[in-house]
Formats: sequence, C-alpha cells, structure tokens
Amino acid sequence: MSIEKEKLMKVINTVSFAINDINLYLDTHPTDQEALAQYERYKTVRQQAVKEYTANFGPLTADNVVSTGKWAWVKTPWPWETEGN
Repeated sequence: MSIEKEKLMKVINTVSFAINDINLYLDTHPTDQEALAQYERYKTVRQQAVKEYTANFGPLTADNVVSTGKWAWVKTPWPWETEGN
C-alpha cells in the first residue's frame, strides 16, 4: 500500500472513530453545542478525505462509486487488499 493511501486510510479511520464516539455522546447530550461543532468538523474532514481517497484509489463504499454507464464498484482492489495480492 502506498504511503499516501495509508495516510488517507489512517485519517478516515481516525475521524470515523471520533464521529462515532461523538455520535454516542450526542445521543444523550443533544444540545451540547461544542460536541455538535466537533461532529461537524470531523464530518467535513472525513468527507474530504473520502473524496480524495476515492479520486486517487477508487471507492471505499458503494455510495462512492461514480457510474458512467457501467457499475464500477469492483473494478479497483478492495480497500483492505494490499498491493501485490
């Protein structure tokens, strides 16, 4: 796996964890403005990282597939597949 690909996956995984954690907190504290702001910041970072990953290495999930007349979900290696497999 390339260094850039690994970096993007680390960012995506890290902010995804933070988003899930904040989500759980917001379930019990829905009016916490600081938590809501953090959620929005992390969500934006994740969206940008997923967009960059998709543009450079292919879609991470089916909803990231850009179809132009043909389903392209399985054309690239799966995100967990290492180069050389």
